[in-house]
Amino acid sequence: MSDSLFANGRETYHKVVANIEIVMKGQGPAIRKLMGAFATNGHVLLEDYPGTGKTTLAKALARSIAAQFKRVQFTPDLLPSDILGVSIFNQREQEFQFHEGPVFTNILLADEINRASPRTQSALLEAMGEAQVSVDGERRHLAELFFVVATQNPVEFRGTYPLPEAQMDRFAMQFTLGYVQPAEEVAVLTAQANNHPLDELKPCVTLADVVALKHTAQNIRISEELKRYVVDLTGATRTTTGVQLGASPRASIALMKAAQALALFDGLEFVTPEQIQELAVPVIAHRLVMEPQARFSGLTARGVVEAVVKKIKVPA
Repeated sequence: MSDSLFANGRETYHKVVANIEIVMKGQGPAIRKLMGAFATNGHVLLEDYPGTGKTTLAKALARSIAAQFKRVQFTPDLLPSDILGVSIFNQREQEFQFHEGPVFTNILLADEINRASPRTQSALLEAMGEAQVSVDGERRHLAELFFVVATQNPVEFRGTYPLPEAQMDRFAMQFTLGYVQPAEEVAVLTAQANNHPLDELKPCVTLADVVALKHTAQNIRISEELKRYVVDLTGATRTTTGVQLGASPRASIALMKAAQALALFDGLEFVTPEQIQELAVPVIAHRLVMEPQARFSGLTARGVVEAVVKKIKVPA
């Protein structure tokens, strides 16, 4: 990999992060994870309390890039055709014409995804897994850059439908934003005294810059020993007591690719164990299905992954 490609990739990352931080105060770790998934064709599920900035973070990312952005507010009456599109008969032409749904975009915000029915949620499965959709028996490919940011509220259960395991496995990462420090929250109040800084956010990189960033991240070196370390981490979740369903090979792939992106962000041309360990919980934990008895005893998926990271020996 040439030095110029490496430097351009890091510059693109830093430009986008700096732009997002104009709006999102004190959320450096969350932005870093978001960009790690974004640079590797992954998708992100943000689960946090109302008002913590989940939707704002997704909008800030979209507005930082000269790319197409669409938002879908998930509700119980939302239909799959509202996401994928629908064929409408044109009387003048005497034929059906397909009208694209919001999934045909570069960045899609699926807001409060767990409020829609399982049938509607599953409409995103093919799009997220294969970057294509099948409508009326015809396969339609999505854009080269297709990134889903989904949000859900963990404290409201009435009128919601938990995401099935197959859909959870499609998300490269799940993480929370959390509350910022008081000084940073004061800065948020000051910034929004007259208007929302999101309204004035301008694109700082092009679509071509982002595609180049993705290709650069793919070329970051990762040794065979670290690949085995990734596999050992995910494999250990499949044999842990209290875990009904462990992480799939898709988790191993997501962890490797996201670690490559973080290495690029850190100015390294190779992956280190630290990047893998940093991402283990957000990449693996949401894919685990815990046994009911283990949940009642207080064992969590996050705790399982943290214990696995401590237990598995780091390659020398």
